[in-house]
Amino acid sequence: MATFDLEYARQVIDAEARAISSMLPVVDVSFDKACDWLFHCQGSCIVSGIGKAGIIGQKISATLASTGTPSHFLHPAEAVHGDLGRLRQDDIVVVLSYGGETDEVTRLINLVKSLQIRLIAITSDLDSTLSQHSDITLCMGELHEACPLGVAPSVSTTCMLALGDALALT
Repeated sequence: MATFDLEYARQVIDAEARAISSMLPVVDVSFDKACDWLFHCQGSCIVSGIGKAGIIGQKISATLASTGTPSHFLHPAEAVHGDLGRLRQDDIVVVLSYGGETDEVTRLINLVKSLQIRLIAITSDLDSTLSQHSDITLCMGELHEACPLGVAPSVSTTCMLALGDALALT
């Protein structure tokens, strides 16, 4: 039987728990405005993201739908290849991207803004293209991933999920 580093496993859980706790200041006036927009949305809440952030976005969209907010997930690459027709002016788009500079995401947000649809960002960088083009930014700040190389999304996606759940359940 293989032996695993259980102390490292505990460190991963601890890193994610501490990061979620660090999200408490994000629940501010901007968060309140985002909740208000979602609550009063006359259309649908369209959630988007790519990679692991996209997977988290799918879960957030499902939670919104479960709690009574019409919602669906829109993959940014598919959006620019025809699926943008799903969007209506009374929708709200929520985009998740840690860095806020992914090509597919920046193309999507430019199209969303040209359609004059409200945009909420969940990202780590207030200076990112995503944040600069968003009406509301929920900024997680710089986070350090739990994996040994610091690259596999873990802490950042956990925080995105926590913020998304907080939005959906508030």
